[in-house]
Amino acid sequence: MTPQPRYGRGLFGAGVLLGLMAEQVVMFAVPLLLFQDTKQVSTLGYAFALEWLPGLIAYPFAGLIADRDGGARLFSVVTGSRAVVLAVVVAVLLTRPGWTTPALMTSGAVLSILVAPTRMSVEKMVPQLAAGEAMARTQALVQNMELLAMALGPALATLAAALIGKVWLLAVAASVFALAAACWLPLPRGERPGEPTTTRETMRELGLGWKLMAGNRPVLLLGILNFGINLVVASVLSANAALVTGVFAAPDWSFALLNTCVGVVGLVNLLVIPLVLKRFEVPLLGVLGFAVLCAALLLIGIAGSFPVYAVLFIAVLTGTAYYNVFNRTSRVKVIPREHLGKVMGPFYLLNLLSYPIAGLLVGSVGATYGPQRLVGVLAVVLSVFGAVLLPLTMRSFRRTLTDRERLPVGVQS
Repeated sequence: MTPQPRYGRGLFGAGVLLGLMAEQVVMFAVPLLLFQDTKQVSTLGYAFALEWLPGLIAYPFAGLIADRDGGARLFSVVTGSRAVVLAVVVAVLLTRPGWTTPALMTSGAVLSILVAPTRMSVEKMVPQLAAGEAMARTQALVQNMELLAMALGPALATLAAALIGKVWLLAVAASVFALAAACWLPLPRGERPGEPTTTRETMRELGLGWKLMAGNRPVLLLGILNFGINLVVASVLSANAALVTGVFAAPDWSFALLNTCVGVVGLVNLLVIPLVLKRFEVPLLGVLGFAVLCAALLLIGIAGSFPVYAVLFIAVLTGTAYYNVFNRTSRVKVIPREHLGKVMGPFYLLNLLSYPIAGLLVGSVGATYGPQRLVGVLAVVLSVFGAVLLPLTMRSFRRTLTDRERLPVGVQS
């Protein structure tokens, strides 16, 4: 049965939030368990690499699967699989404590691969649940669920770890993943795939996805702009702990408090953005978000105290949230729905390549010259880069949408 729109949107949002919170719990518990077991920082580095690399490779394939499946079924299957993986890990850790590090490293790689189809499912479902102005509100919902999860996940994980321990915390994450999978079960599903796809056909579709993205000028420009934004924001996130407890010498609890404040702001944004969208167009929201983002990043480069940095850090993530309403809403409008997954796969790959690069920058340049100076320099480069590329990107979207409106109905798809 197809759910009512509001009911479906609620289940969609609940599934996204629960899945992201479970991710945050895992990201909190696994590094602590690894360091507790090995006492080696290098192990955390290898674990970080394993978290990113398989997932990046999986994105183009995940996009193809989402196109064939439709999104809802794929999300439930993949999120349920993440619950099963964690349940197996908990069983191994409880019965074979000596296998802790191999079990966590292996599960980290598997969970990383499963992240890609989860993200592609969300991309695929939004146009099925919302159209027109409702699409921007639904994209804002996804963005704010991410901010909420960033705050609620670690806060709840800290509390739960103190009460039940870090191993059982993974069992809690498995349960939350299972709940997230259940939330999407009533959502509308596409037709089941027909005949199995051959290897040649898969490779042809992968190539088609890259070709469509490269030939779609506004999407390509947006991907390049997003890469630059993600590189700087990921550098701040990567250096956040060092900035809070090192550069500004704030106590550890300040780090947790900062994340909680981000979550509160995310909740406020959840209420405010739909109201803002009634008065302002989505592109204007994108410009506002980018301006706030760059201004806050530039000021972080010269911030002199933790309270100032904390306000600016929250402003960075708030600006990102507003920009992402434009980012998420615009790209969906110019990609044919039947090719959405196969284009978004390489699009995500381009966007997320910035994360490991940002980690390397912070680990090398940031360690030598200081993370605050690195952020300041990157902010200057991003401001100049974005001042040129953002207007070009918006003009390209306008031109593409105008050209499509001029086409006769029946030729547009």
